[in-house]
Amino acid sequence: MNNDTVTEFILLGLSNDPVTQILLFVVFTTVYILILLGNTLIIFLTITDQCLHTPMYFFLFNLSLLDILYSTSLLPRMLKDLLSLHKSISFGECAAQMYFALSFGIDECILLAVMAYDRYIAICYPLRYTTIIKQSFCIKIVISIYICVPEIISLGCENISVVEFVIYLGAIVILLTPVTFIAISYIQIILTILNLASGAGKQKAFSTCSSHIMVVTIFYGSAMAAYVKPKSSSVPDNDKIIALFYVFLTPLLNPFIYTIRNKDVKESLKKLDRFM
Repeated sequence: MNNDTVTEFILLGLSNDPVTQILLFVVFTTVYILILLGNTLIIFLTITDQCLHTPMYFFLFNLSLLDILYSTSLLPRMLKDLLSLHKSISFGECAAQMYFALSFGIDECILLAVMAYDRYIAICYPLRYTTIIKQSFCIKIVISIYICVPEIISLGCENISVVEFVIYLGAIVILLTPVTFIAISYIQIILTILNLASGAGKQKAFSTCSSHIMVVTIFYGSAMAAYVKPKSSSVPDNDKIIALFYVFLTPLLNPFIYTIRNKDVKESLKKLDRFM
C-alpha cells in the first residue's frame, strides 16, 4: 500500500471558536433556506404564469434552478462541518463536490452570457427577436450548457495537477470570455437605448437590463476576484470571504433583484397573492 496516497482532507473552516461556529450555522442555514424559497418561487411563477412563458423568463427559470443546484452542492456539507468535531472530507467526496460545484458554477457563467445576448437582441433588434430567439433555440442552448460543461470538467479529474490546470484555464476562458461578450452586448444595448426618441422607452429598456447587470456584477466580480489572479497573491482568509459572495450572496439576491425590479414578476406575485 502506498503511504503517500491522500485519503482525506482536513477542513480548516471559517472559525475554530465553538460559539462562532454555532452562530455561523444559524446564519448560513437561514440564508440557505431563503435561497431555496426565493429561487423556488421564481421557478414556480415561471411555470404557472402564462405571461412568463417567454425566452427571457425561460432563462430566468434556469438561472434559479442553477442557483439552487450550485448552493446545494456546497452548503449542506458546509453546515454539517460547522457542527462536526472531526472536520474532514474524503478524497472521493471532495472530488465529487468540486465536480458538481464547478459544473453548476460554469453553467451559470455561460447562462448569464446567453441572457445578455437575449437582452441584446430584444433591444437592438426587436422586430427580429421572435425569429432569432425561438423556443427551439432556447432549449438547445440550455441543454448544451447542462450536458457539455460536466463532460469538459470530467476530463480534468485524472490527477490533481490536471484539475488545477483545468480550474485555472476555466477561470480564464469561462469567466473572461463571457464577461467580454456581455460587455460588448451592453455597449451595443446602451448605444441603441441612447438613440431612442422616447424617454419612457429609454427608461423601460434600462429597467429591463438593470437586474441582469446587477447579477452579472456580483457573480463575475466575486468569481474573478477568487480565481483570476496569481497563486502567489492568494490569501486564504480573504479567499474565504470572497467565496462567500458567489456561494451565498448571488443565489440569495437573484430572486429579490428580479422580483423588485421586474414588473412582470411583480404582477405574477400579485396574481399568486390573490389566488391564495
